[in-house]
Amino acid sequence: MRHILRLLPRPSHYAGAEWGAVRKDPKQVSVRVALAFPDLYEVGMSYLGQKILAEAVNRREEFWAERVYAPAKDAADIMREHGAPLCTLESDTPLAQMDAVAFHLTHELCYTNVLFMLDLAGLPIRAEHRDASHPLILAGGGCTFNAEPLAPFIDAMVLGDGEESLPRILEIIGEMRGKGLDRRGQLMILKDVPGVYVPAFFEDATTPLVPGYDHVEKAVVANLDDAPFPLLPAVSCGQAVHDRLSLEIARGCTRGCRFCQAGMIYRPVRERSLPKLAELADAGLTASGYEEMSFLSLSSGDFSALESLFEQSATRCLSDQVAISLPSLRAGTLTPRMLALMNKLRRTGATVAPEAGSDRLRAVINKGITEEDILGHATRLFAAGWQSIKLYFMIGLPTETDEDLEAIAELAQKVLRCAPPGAKRLQVTVSVSTFVPKPQTPFQWDAQIGREETERRLGLIRSRLYHLKKVTVRWHEPGMSWLEGVFSRGDRALAPVIERAYELGALFASWVDMLELAPWEQAFEDCGVEPHAYLNARDTAAPLPWDHLRCGVSKAYLLTERERALSGKYTPDCRFGDCRQCGACSELCAKPELHAPGVRPRLNLEEPEWKTSVLDESRQGPLNTPPAAREELTRKAGHYRVWFSKTGPAAYLSQLELSNVLERALRRSGLKPSFSAGFHPMPMISFGWALPVGVESLQEWFGLFLREPRDRKTIAERLDASLPEGLRVLSVDELGMGKKVSQPVAEEFLLTYLLPEDEAAARLAQWRAFIAQDHFPWYSVTKRGARTVDIRPLLVSLSERTPTQVVLTFTWADNRYASPLKLVGAVNEGLSLKDFTLTKVRQIFE
Repeated sequence: MRHILRLLPRPSHYAGAEWGAVRKDPKQVSVRVALAFPDLYEVGMSYLGQKILAEAVNRREEFWAERVYAPAKDAADIMREHGAPLCTLESDTPLAQMDAVAFHLTHELCYTNVLFMLDLAGLPIRAEHRDASHPLILAGGGCTFNAEPLAPFIDAMVLGDGEESLPRILEIIGEMRGKGLDRRGQLMILKDVPGVYVPAFFEDATTPLVPGYDHVEKAVVANLDDAPFPLLPAVSCGQAVHDRLSLEIARGCTRGCRFCQAGMIYRPVRERSLPKLAELADAGLTASGYEEMSFLSLSSGDFSALESLFEQSATRCLSDQVAISLPSLRAGTLTPRMLALMNKLRRTGATVAPEAGSDRLRAVINKGITEEDILGHATRLFAAGWQSIKLYFMIGLPTETDEDLEAIAELAQKVLRCAPPGAKRLQVTVSVSTFVPKPQTPFQWDAQIGREETERRLGLIRSRLYHLKKVTVRWHEPGMSWLEGVFSRGDRALAPVIERAYELGALFASWVDMLELAPWEQAFEDCGVEPHAYLNARDTAAPLPWDHLRCGVSKAYLLTERERALSGKYTPDCRFGDCRQCGACSELCAKPELHAPGVRPRLNLEEPEWKTSVLDESRQGPLNTPPAAREELTRKAGHYRVWFSKTGPAAYLSQLELSNVLERALRRSGLKPSFSAGFHPMPMISFGWALPVGVESLQEWFGLFLREPRDRKTIAERLDASLPEGLRVLSVDELGMGKKVSQPVAEEFLLTYLLPEDEAAARLAQWRAFIAQDHFPWYSVTKRGARTVDIRPLLVSLSERTPTQVVLTFTWADNRYASPLKLVGAVNEGLSLKDFTLTKVRQIFE
């Protein structure tokens, strides 16, 4: 794919130039796997699961895990036009040449994207059409606990934790090589790996086709401290959706929310120890250069030493302006000590997930928080300086009434009133999504409301809140929830629908601006499938399509929880009370306990966090962490101009991406940039004229203030060692302490035609004709609008170097800058980007 990078939109997403990308010699590895995320780069680069599996594989010298993401539709069209198959980012290897391709199935709306990627790779879409010469097509992720609609397209799936199962699969692939096994023979060996599900060995959930292989138990990693975790994941060049260091502090949740699939399938709870987390946080921030860190788990607020974790991390983050975000927090889990620390850091958003508007409905879903808890939490946030709070709700929950919907609007207004008098810029965002019954949950038998009813219920909530300027209502697209509901509890009869929908162009269904329901509706009709039947309630006595796939939690427990839900009974978390006999812990422990050395759970929810901290239990006084002095961060002790080259894959970084890459490189280097003042401090970096994407440069620069003086050699060496492929430091100049950095008045570019000499000669003649004219009006369209300008004065000289090369010198006097790439297109009208290269070779100052 790299030979067409110049033609692709957002080419940095396909260049594979990220800091932290693992590159190995293909001749020195025995098995290669492509970790395939069936969504766009910016989503896939946010997914921690891929980074964990890459680490688990790449720490083995004989294996190589590379990455691949679904290209955008327009990029795919260009690939097809030029016959370029889908390739891995690290080595640009076609997927068809890999030993295995492992898809991450994180949600049901990505299913057509899986077919899309297989098709772009030139691989048969259906498993029955592939043989031993093709790579094994694997899948993992939460959807595998019922990926029956995708079963005919996948050779094998991994249920549960993949850190141990995937390397074992790769071992077997290496062992099988040269033995002449057909695809069935290969799968017969793989089926014995813990967690591996081979769909071809089942006709359906109740009809196994291989003796002794009648169900599949999930794979479980018992101790997270011993599990692989990426200290240096591939760091996004551009802005990923969640562009930060994600630190998995725990896995699993036993809160028992009855709608939550993840809370069931990822049991039991396992925590990383505080010393291990301190090691991972420090090493991860140092190696990656991220400016934000997130504590990740299904319920971060239930981490048994959260306050201690936050305090030890805040000490590290305060000195470098690193923000800490705490997703998935329950009401009441932010203590005064934590709030005080967060006030000293770059503040991220505050979210609360009541899920339902009334205490009655929260009891049905076993949420375990009351309105009093929610309002108390909001009051503390507002008092600590937060200006906005997001509230997450679901509609369509079992037993929901219009009174419960009105309670959502009432609760939002009560949260708004929790703000202190006179507070400005207040905003409460009410985010609403449709409840989708998920497999392996107590509500897996319940009905899902349809699109019309969804619209009615959304309308009721909006009508109660539209008059409040400080309350914003946002909602999940009903069409997405409809599709998700159909496929989440689907069976293999939906496989032809997926295939037909892909043929009709249905892709990226999880993106609002790309979702098209018409192809899906046509596919259902063409395949004779009634989609609404999949939204109906299920008979609790009838078999389910996923009965052969075991998540550890028994069906008997799920049925008991459903009965308790309908009775409005609360089931306490087994971490703070008696074992509920769900079945998940049967092989790991005799009674519920945390799988983390040296950390014990709180005895009850009311016990203060500090009492179970591994820190000094007697300390209840003010924070011991020294405050971050803003004047230290803004101090300017040295001003420098750093010269660097931007070639190879780095040429495809946009100016915004380059700024992001350099900021993180500075953090990795240990150099201390000065920060601006204000609410959101930024490193004080300035740039010259922006280089167009795809144009290389042998002489770029940026200005930099440091708050600690360094000699020029140290700056050059440290920064150069921290830059990704294609960026190299050339030299460093020391500047005066004024903010203004001189700009070049002219720049030289080498234009090289990748054309036969006669065609190149015709293009060179156009340049000679251009410079011979007095005027050259050029019509251009920019963000500021359309205009016609005379671009002839911009070219001050040209020098033909070879029959296919010319050196062009452009002047930018009086700030009359224009993209040199566009200037080439104006003079050589109709010239394709694939037919030339442009390289900046020199900058000229007065």
